[in-house]
Amino acid sequence: MLTPAAHERGMTSPTRRAAAPAALGLFLFLIAAGTTTSTAENVNFSREILPILSDTCFACHGPDAGSRKGGLRLDTREGACGEGDSGAPAIVPGHSADSEMIRRLLSSDLDEKMPPPTANHQLSSEQISLLRRWIDEGAPWGGHWAFEPPQPPAVPTTSPESSHPIDAFIRHRLEKTNLLPSDEAPRATLIRRLSLDLTGIPPTPEETAAFLHDTTPGAYDRVVDRLLASPHYGERMAWDWLEAARYADSNGYQGDSERTMWPWRDWVVRAYNQNLPYDQFTLWQIAGDLLPNPSHDQQLATGFLRNHMINGEGGRIAEENRIEYLFDQTETVATVWLGATFNCTRCHDHKFDPYTQRDYFGLLAFFNQTAVDGSGGNPQSPPVLAAPAPDQTERIDALTATVATLAAAVENSERTLYPREAGIGIEHSAIAGTLPPDVLGALKVAARDRDPGQLEKLAAHWQGRDDTYSRLLNNQKQARQDLDATLRTIPQVMIMQDLPSRRPTFILKRGDYLQPAGEVDMLLPASLTATPTPPRADRLGLAQWLVSRDNPLTARVAVNRLWQMVFGTGLVKTPEDFGVQAKLPSHPELLDWLAIHFMESGWDVKHLLRLIVTSQTYRQSSRATPEMVEQDPENSLLARGPRYRMASWMIRDSALATANLLTRQVGGSPVRPYQPPGVWEEATFGNKRYEQDHGPALYRRSLYVFWRRIVAPTLFFDVANRQSCSVKTARTNVPLHALLTLNDTTYIEAARALAQSLLLTETTEPTERLARAFQQVLSRAPGPEEQLILQRALAQHRADFQTHPEAATALLATGESPRHPDLDPIEHAAWTVVCNTLLNLDEALTRE
Repeated sequence: MLTPAAHERGMTSPTRRAAAPAALGLFLFLIAAGTTTSTAENVNFSREILPILSDTCFACHGPDAGSRKGGLRLDTREGACGEGDSGAPAIVPGHSADSEMIRRLLSSDLDEKMPPPTANHQLSSEQISLLRRWIDEGAPWGGHWAFEPPQPPAVPTTSPESSHPIDAFIRHRLEKTNLLPSDEAPRATLIRRLSLDLTGIPPTPEETAAFLHDTTPGAYDRVVDRLLASPHYGERMAWDWLEAARYADSNGYQGDSERTMWPWRDWVVRAYNQNLPYDQFTLWQIAGDLLPNPSHDQQLATGFLRNHMINGEGGRIAEENRIEYLFDQTETVATVWLGATFNCTRCHDHKFDPYTQRDYFGLLAFFNQTAVDGSGGNPQSPPVLAAPAPDQTERIDALTATVATLAAAVENSERTLYPREAGIGIEHSAIAGTLPPDVLGALKVAARDRDPGQLEKLAAHWQGRDDTYSRLLNNQKQARQDLDATLRTIPQVMIMQDLPSRRPTFILKRGDYLQPAGEVDMLLPASLTATPTPPRADRLGLAQWLVSRDNPLTARVAVNRLWQMVFGTGLVKTPEDFGVQAKLPSHPELLDWLAIHFMESGWDVKHLLRLIVTSQTYRQSSRATPEMVEQDPENSLLARGPRYRMASWMIRDSALATANLLTRQVGGSPVRPYQPPGVWEEATFGNKRYEQDHGPALYRRSLYVFWRRIVAPTLFFDVANRQSCSVKTARTNVPLHALLTLNDTTYIEAARALAQSLLLTETTEPTERLARAFQQVLSRAPGPEEQLILQRALAQHRADFQTHPEAATALLATGESPRHPDLDPIEHAAWTVVCNTLLNLDEALTRE
């Protein structure tokens, strides 16, 4: 049924636990953890007890010694079983009746009751019963699941239909419920889903038709392989990475000077398209400059760490800036690779996770060795790397060769003009004494090294004396000027490069750069490794540990974000936080199996994505039955395919592709498409003026749109602000979204272009044109009722524009793409509104 995108079905829930009635909270927790309160099974500390302690106890009795109360520590077995200030052990293993914790939990004395009545989190009777059971079972302790190395779980043996390992894990979990897997989605839905997930743009009608008519075995797999080999795959993958990397085309803050980091962005696209293994992808971006004989791309990749904001505001202190940049680098690496909320440990030990302030500054020390001093707002502050585009490289090579050829010709002429013995400089030639000092000074410089000014002096002196020699000099001067001008246009990308001598790192009291509290060496987080001292004390040592089997987090965190990219929600719903406050994995065994498989595959990203999208779990229909909605409203169990609104950048790219407007060039400098006037000027007090591009640049993919950090492109919503690392952006639903896709120049022009293509086809039959439009936008044919609704709408719009032809003229003037002059304006306008309706259907804006 045709319905406007007035609301979104299947939206993800908040990433943090909401304050809910305690009993309901426990029920949902137990469902998510895949456990029951049956006394037949022992209580699982990591999945059942630790979350309760973390939620209700750790704020006052956790890792942070500075906020610990009553001398009681409940995040370690020694602390929990020891005596606090009360003199009685909180936990007596095997004896809940003798445990001070249980006595305090059950106390009716408001001065003794724990948590205090004023606390935000209170335990339910079910949770207290669970704690008593656990203590009576001996209070067996354990670590947080994410901090333990993943262990290879056995793939469940289920029905024959579950031969795919992902399906085996999903269906094994479903067998514990009354839900069954959904049927496979229609083939038209599948190819649209695949194309959007793997390239960010919908399939063409021809691609859809080819898949629908290919009934031979392996047809689906061939589509997957084709999409993974597409150059647009790297563009789709790059968007999420750019948000995590806080990429932008300006510094931020009030000055917000433009920077040229886009060659790093193009490297990311290239790396994904070439399927650079994720461990190498990691090594290059954190320490590519420290690899033996680093290549240009390996040095360029370290731009990841320099994507932070740069503060050039007056009155800022350079050292304060420098420390802020280090904070950003430290917290970004911790979030992207460890799923750790390290920003909490900048000022004090973490209140929930076993991360200390020493861990924080031990990690910061790895990045504290660059020559960046924090002064000024230079958007190309050294160290920098020249990153010419291919056409620039060709021009530079050609001009360099021309300069060399002309310099050789000049040298030949000068052997005649300035006769001298071999090995004697021109200044000692017979006529040297007759030359003006500035001319003689220019001659002392080798012909190939003279600058344009020196060449001009020589050419002027010899003009009329030896015109042939003078012309050679002028030609060399022009070639040298052209070469210098081209060199000045080469983007300078900020990269990493260490100082020759070690800069000391200090723990900063409360994160204040003016309060050093003690020196610290480069250290790995002590809770994540048995040997916090890295084998090599530099960024390469850090990077090697991040992708080593000794690190329990990197593979899990990476796999979870790829799952989130495809399914809309990760197996862990808090991709930024794998700590004890994180959401528990919906399928913990599957997460560990995928993490181990990812590492054993050689960190092959394309292989992992292929594994995911070839599963029946991925290929399920997203249609939800009432039973599914009631029993699993968030689709955590994956008894159906996920359904969610596409990202705003994908909506724009899809509209341009559907209208055949999309410029499919890969890479290049940022572009400036349509934007309402005055936005930049308002945000920058008139210091920055937006100059819109024209021609094909208007229709480049959203990945290439210029991103001003203090005011993001107006055509996007629900995107990261690019001011700090973001690995998960909110999916909201407000009227402004619909107003944008209904009225923005980009979408009206796309509708106009789509309508024009329909009117220029051979058929004049409205039903055939509507079927073609449906195929373009939704990759399927319309149903009879949908045809009827659209035909009535077309007739109504045609009648309206016949009454108001000036409205048709105004509508068709939207956008810069040319309009075919032979088309009837009334008819073209009517079809434009119909096409705009199609582009705004819920189904068109949704990844089904």
